[in-house]
Amino acid sequence: MTNKVLLIYTGGTIGMGKSPVTGALEPLDFNQMRQSITEFRYIKTDIDVYQFNPPIDSSDMSPELWKRLVKIIAERYEQYDGFVILHGTDTMAYTASALSFMLQNLTKPVILTGSQLPIGQLRTDGKENLITSIELASARNEDGRPMVPEVCIYFSGRLLRGNRSTKKNADGFRAFDSYNFPHLCDAGVSFVYHDHHILVPDYDKPLIVHPDMDPNVIVFSLFPGIQEKLICNLLTVPALRGIVMRSFGSGNAPQQPWLQKILHEATEKGVTIVNVTQCAAGRVEMGRYDTGHHLKEAGVVSGYDSTVEAAVTKLMHLQALYDDPEIIRHKLNKSLAGEITL
Repeated sequence: MTNKVLLIYTGGTIGMGKSPVTGALEPLDFNQMRQSITEFRYIKTDIDVYQFNPPIDSSDMSPELWKRLVKIIAERYEQYDGFVILHGTDTMAYTASALSFMLQNLTKPVILTGSQLPIGQLRTDGKENLITSIELASARNEDGRPMVPEVCIYFSGRLLRGNRSTKKNADGFRAFDSYNFPHLCDAGVSFVYHDHHILVPDYDKPLIVHPDMDPNVIVFSLFPGIQEKLICNLLTVPALRGIVMRSFGSGNAPQQPWLQKILHEATEKGVTIVNVTQCAAGRVEMGRYDTGHHLKEAGVVSGYDSTVEAAVTKLMHLQALYDDPEIIRHKLNKSLAGEITL
């Protein structure tokens, strides 16, 4: 039986082509483009295409568009063996992280990919990323179950857990990495799956969709010379419910009494503050030094080894589900979709 994959084109560089009139890049019709890619005739998987009209620049990605993506997948979940989402690279890690929380009990691959060069250009990385993503989305083990039943990003030979991924390079072909978690699969001459790192879902449970996100979240970074009056104004915005705070090293902050006071007052008002490191790799351990311990005393929650993208979308997800900040803080200390190592 031939596997069937739904290809969802949201926008991004991969689907751009040069206008014969202006020479500028413009979105292509993906159904027409598929006919022009000769490699498609060798793919054994059946492919249907769903195209956003108009395509979305990934800089304009939003919770409402995540909700639309989740609806597309949920409504067609039983019709397809896997899903490939073509997406601009700038916010791909945010979308992958969000979908991992919005699609609970996922038992099928949802693979995001894109490219640094348009698929029609001579040196494009788009063809390999697209074709390999389709193969990965349709791959099955000996039991007939998906090889990678989770939300992933595939780029330049590496399949990464979506909510562990971050964009690391603005113009190199190896644009993404997952610094705190191993690759799920390395695609060379053969696929080398790292099975012990891949999530194993309960296939007896149905997919549960959480379409809503509460975006009343901000991200701010600590830095030497940070000013009290500016942070005070930022943390007292009435609508604010969650903060992702990028701290130094293993979760440290300046030992300024005013900073601890402001953070404590914010948590007392019900604002959830998640502490993630500014470092590319490593984890927050607020008990290691006094500078981190003070944050813990102020009610700040550890983000462990979470990426900023995962911390932001996890907060949005939990805030949409729960009004009680204590429940949100408790859930932040749990791994919901493999996004942190406890």
